Amino acid sequence: MEDVLRGMWVISYRELLRFIQERSRMLSSFAMPLLFLVIFGAGFNRIIGALTPGVDFIQFMYPGIIAMTVLMNSVMSGLSVVWDREFGFLKEILVAPIGRSGIVLGKAAGGAAVAVGQGIVMLILAPFLGVSLTPLLVAQLVPVLIVISVSLSGLGVLVASRMRSQQGFQIIVQIIIFPLIFLSGVFFPVNSVPAWLEVISKLNPLTYGVDTIRQLFLGKEIAAMSAAAGQGKGIIGVTVLGHTMTILEDVLIVVVFGAVMLSLAAWSFSRQE
Repeated sequence: MEDVLRGMWVISYRELLRFIQERSRMLSSFAMPLLFLVIFGAGFNRIIGALTPGVDFIQFMYPGIIAMTVLMNSVMSGLSVVWDREFGFLKEILVAPIGRSGIVLGKAAGGAAVAVGQGIVMLILAPFLGVSLTPLLVAQLVPVLIVISVSLSGLGVLVASRMRSQQGFQIIVQIIIFPLIFLSGVFFPVNSVPAWLEVISKLNPLTYGVDTIRQLFLGKEIAAMSAAAGQGKGIIGVTVLGHTMTILEDVLIVVVFGAVMLSLAAWSFSRQE
């Protein structure tokens, strides 16, 4: 057991070192979320105005931007698996006495640590962008970011386990990432869209991660006002079969999704030669 834990630590620590040494990757990981925030925030804030009393478009969107940052860094963490395969290092890992599940958890933990770090940086930037934070809110958000990042890192590792080139991985990941982002409620309330789009959005596991962060940001009082203003369909709180999801239920869905992804990734690695 001690060897397994040590192996997981070495793998995750290696992921952290690689990220820290790549300054261009550190900077570029913020580029797209901030670009979306500037373009959509500046453009739509004047058009949409206040979504509900006390909530403007920037406040509504920023929790989704944090989730987007975590998503992109978590899923892209699988790129290291492809890199290791191309340069032969993956074979050395696969023969190490830590088991396939240990390899997957180590890779996911390293990717999740990077993603959570990026998410925390976005939290630090929040007050400068007009989004208020409290120490209690930050303490509540960090565990949620960890859960989301580990789950999505499992997705990235699963995809990478079947890829043979970095170019192919990046293409597949882009195809996965953009639908997950645009159908997760980052830019619009999923309860206020056409029925077909609402169904698709509620099948997206990231939707519940975004909703968790948004509920923590906007609070129960605003959620109640939003629901009252929208006849039960507020701007926060995903409604499934007439039931408005709580934070705990949202997190549970993300945990189940992550467990499935990590299990599939471990199974996929077990079939590697």
